[in-house]
Amino acid sequence: MKVGDRVRINKSVIVYHHPSHKNEPFDVKGLEGEVIGIVVEWQGRPVSANLPVLVQFDKKFRGHFREDEVEIIS
Repeated sequence: MKVGDRVRINKSVIVYHHPSHKNEPFDVKGLEGEVIGIVVEWQGRPVSANLPVLVQFDKKFRGHFREDEVEIIS
């Protein structure tokens, strides 16, 4: 998986920061987006992030996910 890949969320993941559902549980399973970052370092130091894959879904919504929660689509 690399920056620029199109991905789909393949597991049930509940978020509370979706712009259309503020402060309400929202399941992002099935949403498609683009990988905009893989978190491997912070301020020049290596890190082991729990949710390393950063996915942009639309202009206002993005989220961090585990590698097993996303699948690459073509």
